[in-house]
Amino acid sequence: MKIIGFNASPRKSGNTAWAISQILESAAETGAEIQIFHSGELTISPCKGCLGCAKSGDGCVVADDMREIYAALKQADALVLGSPLYMAQMSGQAKVFTDRLFAQITPRFSPRFKEENAGKKLILVFTQGNPDQSKFQAYYDYTKNMFRLLEFDVRDMIIVTGTRGGQASDNADLRFALRESGQKLASRASD
Repeated sequence: MKIIGFNASPRKSGNTAWAISQILESAAETGAEIQIFHSGELTISPCKGCLGCAKSGDGCVVADDMREIYAALKQADALVLGSPLYMAQMSGQAKVFTDRLFAQITPRFSPRFKEENAGKKLILVFTQGNPDQSKFQAYYDYTKNMFRLLEFDVRDMIIVTGTRGGQASDNADLRFALRESGQKLASRASD
């Protein structure tokens, strides 16, 4: 099983990156091949809405680091997408990444739908400073449903709370939950 991670935080060593790494490391220990992309190290432009991807049939026409991610996604069985919550929603980096998926992944009702892009397993990880997990639940539910509409098989959604001024890595229960999620993802290669 091949799993890629996308850290949509500008911080390569922050709480979001740590949470994603716990999932991926556990998956690797279970036998998965892993790869991680850090948005802060990449140049990914917003979607131009040009529909060049639809016209060319060869994917996105924008020449940037998203091309490497498209290639990895094509080979991957699963994606771990992590984002801090900024202004009660995913980071700008996560939104740009999600918008750019349009060139490769479309809903079933789209005339460009391709079955081979459907059914990728997905774990969503959100980090938030607020300690109340339910504070942004409507947004989390919306995001989960949006990825389901895009034909992702959302396996888990982990909300890391209370990160304002604190390190998520200090929470042993959270570490266990993240590692368990990665292990389950990697061990479900056939379903």
